[in-house]
Amino acid sequence: MPPILEIKALRKSYRDGFEALKAVDLSIEQGEILALLGPNGAGKTTLISTVCGITNATSGSVTVGGHDIISGFRQARAITGLVPQEINLEPFETVISTVRFSRGLFGKPRNDAEIERILRQLSLWDKRNTQIRALSGGMKRRVLIAKALSHEPRLLFLDEPTAGVDVELRKDMWEIVKALKADGVTIVLTTHYIEEAEAIADRIGVIAKGELLLIEDKDDLMARMGRKQLDVQLSAPLDAVPEALAGYGLVRADDGRTLTYSYDTRAERTGITKLLQDVAAAGLVLRDVVTRQSSLEDIFVDLVHDDKDNTQ
Repeated sequence: MPPILEIKALRKSYRDGFEALKAVDLSIEQGEILALLGPNGAGKTTLISTVCGITNATSGSVTVGGHDIISGFRQARAITGLVPQEINLEPFETVISTVRFSRGLFGKPRNDAEIERILRQLSLWDKRNTQIRALSGGMKRRVLIAKALSHEPRLLFLDEPTAGVDVELRKDMWEIVKALKADGVTIVLTTHYIEEAEAIADRIGVIAKGELLLIEDKDDLMARMGRKQLDVQLSAPLDAVPEALAGYGLVRADDGRTLTYSYDTRAERTGITKLLQDVAAAGLVLRDVVTRQSSLEDIFVDLVHDDKDNTQ
């Protein structure tokens, strides 16, 4: 099955020479959830805006469902939904009229059953006759998603969909995204929340300064770049790491009571057994030993940091 979205050598530059996108290549399969991570100004929104026809690319090509976004704009846009960052809704319109109107903009015939299905899926059916101005921020974001789904797109872009909502609402949004995937919708999600990507994405993309640094299966990324840490907690504080333990690259905590050892779980030997033997031989008394798996956030920070180093 061909990819639902194919981006090749996509560039976006401005008259002052600033490059918002630098030869981005990206292929997204039907039915997957891709989380695109990056700091402010990384190019996430520019990439989405270009695919959706809001911004014109300087060069490169984009196809959605096999349709070029320039020569086949109407066909490409008809199967693409966009939930923008900003909440921009007509405050005096009701929920149901807002969603119906969006469906009509795409030339779709009226389908009350489909609109009801979408509103029920997003827990908006009971609010269908409520004016937008009376809704909470979280409910307004659900309306944005309903608008984007009203014309039955196959590809949905969610640009920071949980920005500004509390933790409980954010988790509700995660369940909504999972339900959309179950309905066969392909989702591209931009987010600042690392835990969001870990919770719902199939693949992770990291973008910084307009460059796509990587695109990889989430589990493979964690296995390939993740690392574990062993915290050796001591009964008494140390002023410095003993010379006998210098070869382990231990990091001493500020209070001197914990020594942290980083190791690769894929290696044949982790070195933990020898480390603990040497700790005992150095006369140190253990209070506890704790292991920690590095998170996607650690990986993301390392990638962006490495990219900064390479550009200096």
